Amino acid sequence: MDEFWPVTDVLAYLAGRWRVARTVRDLATGDEGRFTGTTGFDPLPGGGLLHREAGTFTWRGVARPAERTLRFLPGAVPGTADVRFADGRPFHDLDLTSGRYVADHPCAADLYRGEFTVRDAGHWRTVWRVGGPHKDLRLVTEYARVS
Repeated sequence: MDEFWPVTDVLAYLAGRWRVARTVRDLATGDEGRFTGTTGFDPLPGGGLLHREAGTFTWRGVARPAERTLRFLPGAVPGTADVRFADGRPFHDLDLTSGRYVADHPCAADLYRGEFTVRDAGHWRTVWRVGGPHKDLRLVTEYARVS
């Protein structure tokens, strides 16, 4: 993708419902899994969005329910977000004013590096590369707005 779609307010852009399709590839073993489901970004009291993702994750032929919850809070700079785990621990910042953003999250000895790109009003993508002594993964997630 050569061009990105700038987003002046990440929380306003994300608000609503999205279809989610994610591939997870273990680069060390070649195993590949897939998550499909939906995510909602719903208003939080006091500002921000509650991100709830739910669907099915299939790994090595076994399908299981999967879910996660994050909090997208107003960032230090207007139009940006401070992304936190459900329990309040910091995850990463998010600034999509250029339509693209790279964020790092150290987790023990592993490093999560995420690239966020926006294609248009109804499509965005994340690519997380996870590397370290315990993990060697690539996670690609496509989001499509549900009307």
